[in-house]
Amino acid sequence: MQPAEWISFIAQFAQLNRRQRQAGIALLRGNSPHDATVALLESVAQPRLACPACHSAHLHRHGHAHGLQRYRCVPCGRTFNALTGTPLARLRHKALWLDYADCLLDSSSVRQAASQLGVHRNTTFRWRHRFLSLAKTDRPHGIAEADELYLLESEKGSRQMTRPARRRGCHAHKRGISNEQVCILVARDRTGQTLDFITGKGALTKAQLRHCLLPVIDKDVLLVTDGHAAYRAFSREAGISHQAVNLRAGIRVQGAAHVQNVNAYHSRLRQWLGPFHGVATRYLPNYLGWRWILDARRIRSPETLLRATLGGFPHLTVT
Repeated sequence: MQPAEWISFIAQFAQLNRRQRQAGIALLRGNSPHDATVALLESVAQPRLACPACHSAHLHRHGHAHGLQRYRCVPCGRTFNALTGTPLARLRHKALWLDYADCLLDSSSVRQAASQLGVHRNTTFRWRHRFLSLAKTDRPHGIAEADELYLLESEKGSRQMTRPARRRGCHAHKRGISNEQVCILVARDRTGQTLDFITGKGALTKAQLRHCLLPVIDKDVLLVTDGHAAYRAFSREAGISHQAVNLRAGIRVQGAAHVQNVNAYHSRLRQWLGPFHGVATRYLPNYLGWRWILDARRIRSPETLLRATLGGFPHLTVT
């Protein structure tokens, strides 16, 4: 390379993001991005290595395939690797997974990520929902606020729709809350621990609250809500302390009781969903999990996101 070309080449280094710089350093050291990703996958799988068919830990090495170590179960004879039984099984282009995790943490769209990584948009769409497919475990305690958010039901991407298509940005045909809208229930405590549920179409009911909140909310919690009658009936039946804030009367704070924390979360969620121009209702739980990761900044690096995708979301500390 001529000196002038070298100067022009190194002048572009300032435009690289952090992940691209790390990939360049690894390449100079002789470690390809594929090798770095495979090493991370193997390290995550090693502590919980067992046969996905019979759950036996009696196994031995059985060669390599696609860069991953394969194993053979002695009792049942099945073969598997570190990705078998995980959301990332049978996906290709492992060398790009950490770069795509960076795109998720930046809230990049499907097409933006595809352009940045040099893959088809269908690939990044598939990766998005594989990376976000695992459910989270997060348990509110202390003072918990609960409130519901309503979004228009969307059959975006469906091959067989159950109703006539709406024009983009069209409002519901019925006034108020109806079965044209999907209810999102959010429970959030003062430390940022958050739970969200898709309860179904239409207004929130006591039975839905019992199904969603009762198995996961602490019994000694103080549940603060608006004046919706379903919360009052649920709390009385479940034996949970409850305090309602009468928002219709203009009362937003009563001592330590308010729902501003959960309402602010709703506002951030709506604003974040805006650039996606509508989210299919069947994928809505994945987007709620994505927003949950970003809102509390529980996962700051692509390596941590990849580990969480393979091993689930444990009780991560809010930072």
